[in-house]
Amino acid sequence: MLILALDTTTRTGSCALVRDGMLVREEGSDPSKPPAARLPGDLMMLLAHAGATLDEVDLFAVATGPGSFTGLRIGIATMQGLAFAAGKPLIGVSGFDALAAIGGGRVATWVDAWRGEVYAALYENGREVVPPTVSLPAPLLAATTEPTLFIGDGADTYRELITSTLGARALIADPATPLLAGAIAGLAADAARGGELPPPHAIRPVYVRRPDAELARDRA
Repeated sequence: MLILALDTTTRTGSCALVRDGMLVREEGSDPSKPPAARLPGDLMMLLAHAGATLDEVDLFAVATGPGSFTGLRIGIATMQGLAFAAGKPLIGVSGFDALAAIGGGRVATWVDAWRGEVYAALYENGREVVPPTVSLPAPLLAATTEPTLFIGDGADTYRELITSTLGARALIADPATPLLAGAIAGLAADAARGGELPPPHAIRPVYVRRPDAELARDRA
């Protein structure tokens, strides 16, 4: 089974190609360009570099969030379009789940939510034990009483605060902001083997925090 996966939850993002459980190729994107300018070109370039073609892809996978609202919408729409055209399933994967799969053990997944906040969740051996939230870092750290691995671009942004607050209880992943598309493809393969093969239109983004446009409308 050949899986094409895309992550647009972070500024850089990534795409990956996985064949029968083996990572064929994973590439980061150019963070100086917005997702609309680099997609679907990044995916086509990845396939070319790997010597594969779009019609060989059996399954598409995409990160559903949390992260940049614009990035998520563009990433999901791009993969929906490709999956619709190919007549193949599209599996949505939480970026938090992908980060936890890379980290292992007790993992705090932190994604930079800007405004001094992070999107965060807590995992134990790949199982979510504290659901996604958006919060200032300090209250999350105050509730951290056990040794914990922090991973994600939020962990990178608040590295000094994490280590100064928690001391020896804090571990920062290396790299703190890994490419996620390969892990997303792996989790999508697990879901497909379990019989989860949703149609492309079924994918929905996971925002955690409501988009600014909705908040502004409520205030009006």
